[in-house]
Amino acid sequence: MSVNWIRRADRLQALPPYVFARLDELKARAREQGLDLIDLGMGNPDGCAPQPVIEAAIAALAEPQTHGYPPFEGTASFRQAITSWYQRCYGVDLNPNNEALPLIGSKEGLGHLALAYINPGDVILVPSPSYPAHFRGPLIAGAQLYPILLSAEQDWLIDVRSIPDNIAQQAKILYFNYPNNPTTATAPRAFFEEIVDWARHYEIMLVHDLCYAELAFDGYQPTSLLEIPGAKEIGVEFHTLSKTYNMAGWRVGFVVGNADIIYGLRTLKTNLDYGIFSAVQTAAQTALQLPDIYIKQVQERYQKRRDFLIEGLGKLGWKIPPSKATMYLWVPCRVGTNSTDFALDVLEKTGIVFTPGNAFGEGGEGYVRISLIAECDRLGEALHRLQQAGICYE
Repeated sequence: MSVNWIRRADRLQALPPYVFARLDELKARAREQGLDLIDLGMGNPDGCAPQPVIEAAIAALAEPQTHGYPPFEGTASFRQAITSWYQRCYGVDLNPNNEALPLIGSKEGLGHLALAYINPGDVILVPSPSYPAHFRGPLIAGAQLYPILLSAEQDWLIDVRSIPDNIAQQAKILYFNYPNNPTTATAPRAFFEEIVDWARHYEIMLVHDLCYAELAFDGYQPTSLLEIPGAKEIGVEFHTLSKTYNMAGWRVGFVVGNADIIYGLRTLKTNLDYGIFSAVQTAAQTALQLPDIYIKQVQERYQKRRDFLIEGLGKLGWKIPPSKATMYLWVPCRVGTNSTDFALDVLEKTGIVFTPGNAFGEGGEGYVRISLIAECDRLGEALHRLQQAGICYE
C-alpha cells in the first residue's frame, strides 16, 4: 500500500525506464509460460572466474584481517597491480598512491563521479547511443545533457567538429567509450589525439570507459586514453574486471588518471561506501597478474562466437561486418520495425532475448545488441529458432 504524500525525488522522475529491469520482467513472464529462454541481452559473461582468482579469494577468506573494513582508497597491493597492468599493457606510468582507485564495479564509479563533479544545470556531453551509466549518472546529478548522435556512416565515432562552439564552451565533461558498447566500434589513435586536443582547448574533463580493452580480435590492440600526451592532465579512464575475467558478480573495477579528479571521487565515496571487500581485491589483483595466455584464450572464445553468429545471421539476410572488439554484435532491426518492437517480437516468438538499441539512447534506434555470452551450440539453437519463426532481415 502506497502513501500519496511520500514522493520520490525529482531526480528519479528524470530517468527513463531502465530497459534491463523491464527485460527482466518480460523474461520472468516468458519463463512462467514455459519458454526456454536464450538470454543474449545483458553483457553477463558465462562461466566462472579463472581458477587462480577463485583460489586467491578462498585463501584470503581464511585470513582474519580480510574481514574488517578495507582501506577507503583500496589495498596498496591491488592499486600496485592496477598500475603495473597499465604499464605492461599500454606503457602508461601511474602512481599507485593517487592515480588509481579501486571501485565497486565501474558502473558505481561512473555514477559517483557524476555526483562528485556535476552541479544541476551543468552541460554534459554524452554520445548517443552509449552505455546507460554514461548518461544516467549525469541525469541523477541534475545535468543538462547534450547528446552527440553517432552514426554508422561515421563508423560510430564522435565527431567533435559537429558540436557547436557555444555548447563546447559551456560543457564540463565528455563521456566516451572505445571499444564501444553498444556499437562495437573501435577508434584509432588519431581519434584520441584529436579529442584530447579539442578537450584541452575547451577545458572539458574527459571520462573514458575502457572496459572492453582485452576483448579485441584479429590482432587489433585498443588505445588507452592515457597513452595520449596531455590526457592525464584532463581525464580519467575506467575499467572493470566483469567482462574479461568473468567477475561481473564480484563487483570490482577501477579508475585511473588525473590525481585531482580521482581525489574528488574518493572524497565522495568515503561518505557513501566502505569500498570493496578485501578478499575480492586480492582476487582482482590475481586476475590482473594472470599470464597473457589467459587473455588470448578469452579472445579466441569470443572471436569464435562472433564468427559463428555473423555467419548464421548472414544466412538470414543480415550482412554484419566482423567487430574488432567487445562481446557484442550491433545488428540492424528487421526492415520496417523499431528496436523495441523487434526485440519484443523476437522474445515472444522464439524465447531469445536481444537488447533494443534505443535503451542506449535515441541514437541506438533501429538496432539491437546481441551479447556473445553463450557457447556455439546454444547460439546455433538461437539461429534455428529465428529461422523457424521466419525472422530475417528482409
